[in-house]
Amino acid sequence: MTTAVHTIDPARVEWCLDMSIDGEPIKGLGAPIMVHNPATEQVVAIVPTASPEQVDRAVRAARRAFEQESWLDPHLRKQVILTIAETIERNAELLTAAIVTEVGTPVTLAKSLQIGEPVAVLRKFAELTVRDRTRNLGYAAGPPPSEGLIRYLPSGVVAAIAAYNYPILFAAIKIGAAVAAGCTTVLLSSPQAPLALLLLGKLLQEADLPVGVVNFIVGEAETGKALTTHPEVDKVSFTGSVGVGKLVMSQAASGLKGVALELGGKSPSLLLPDADLQQITTQVHARYLRNAGQGCSSPTRILVHQDRYDEFIDLSRSALAGIKTGDPWDPTTVAGPLISSRHRDTVEGFVQRALDNGGSIVAGGGRPSMDKGWYMNSTLIGGVTNQAEIAREELFGPVGVVLPYSTVQEAIDMANDSAYGLAATIYGDPQAAQIIAPKLRVGTVMINGWLPRQDKAGGGFKLSGIGRELGEDGIMEFLETQFVAWPATSQDTVD
Repeated sequence: MTTAVHTIDPARVEWCLDMSIDGEPIKGLGAPIMVHNPATEQVVAIVPTASPEQVDRAVRAARRAFEQESWLDPHLRKQVILTIAETIERNAELLTAAIVTEVGTPVTLAKSLQIGEPVAVLRKFAELTVRDRTRNLGYAAGPPPSEGLIRYLPSGVVAAIAAYNYPILFAAIKIGAAVAAGCTTVLLSSPQAPLALLLLGKLLQEADLPVGVVNFIVGEAETGKALTTHPEVDKVSFTGSVGVGKLVMSQAASGLKGVALELGGKSPSLLLPDADLQQITTQVHARYLRNAGQGCSSPTRILVHQDRYDEFIDLSRSALAGIKTGDPWDPTTVAGPLISSRHRDTVEGFVQRALDNGGSIVAGGGRPSMDKGWYMNSTLIGGVTNQAEIAREELFGPVGVVLPYSTVQEAIDMANDSAYGLAATIYGDPQAAQIIAPKLRVGTVMINGWLPRQDKAGGGFKLSGIGRELGEDGIMEFLETQFVAWPATSQDTVD
């Protein structure tokens, strides 16, 4: 379907089904997986997965590329990152079609967050690639006297595993940081959304990158295990659920590999007593409803002062009625379908249990009247406490919960009373919010709106993960510290 904001008809696209290993198209020899369009429920493609031998081939290709002396040149790596960014930007329409088709991301969001943001992220990594991180420690009296420095060396081969909800963005975050650090990569796509990444792999084959630097493979759990336990993999970077993250970590532990994990969240939106509810209510809901709520940082716990609870619910009814759920190719759609029928059943199960235990739907709810597609209307749950299952578990769906508080300190305590610690948003007086921010046990705090920055250090506390992504901190995840010292006869030799 073409629209005013998109001119490619995905029905006419011939999807790439081959993996990309060592700069070549490789047909998978493993069991095939079916990729569905969640908006139509139709099978879009049947994609062969990687065999264990092909996983090995991809890792060894990355190892050969890593060991090339030319790969030490940061200017070469900078150009590689810029080439990936330019390839995504140049093929934005085609990649957007893939994202909308296999994930169900609304087209306007796909063009911004699934294409525009990855390009910006990569360009920031390119800028950081040529930074000299060496630290001169200077003279030490000893005895014996010495001079020393700290330098940072690339970890080696990185196994990068992307979640289904933002595949190109996750690829940009992982590949960009790894290449900036001097690593090479094998990227494993989610089996639910491999098409955009296979297409990107094909496009990069035509972009004259050094072979083996970036490899794209497809597979399910066994493929992931073969990758994370491979003896030639030095670092594992994973984005996804807590359960799978724990599994990935245990697999990497067999080889004492480093891990970077960006996992789940149950992020709070803390609405201070002075917050302008008329102005922010739609924004509060739209932030977690985009991509049908399938986002790790989605702020689905909404903390509202008890004196303004009823006001917020009244405004929320109007807000949810105006946030469109429907065809992802419609540029006015905010929330598209969920990724699968099974996942929708899971999310609806959480809602039903909340109702069975005394909660109520205070805004939205149900399913839209559409014949096909795994859709669910935006839903706001009230009448529950912060201890309720629906306030504690990550649903990954278009469902928020509103929780009243009596004092700001109680709101801070409620925000922190979670197994997760990925992100938080504070609405209200900016100075008061700045005082509250360091009291929140989360990796990211946004004040009065979500403000994307390519130089931030993304990541979480507690079950939300280990390590950081984006910016300088993201690059440091793929670097190892090396201390070097040598004799010095006197401090005069240093001056």
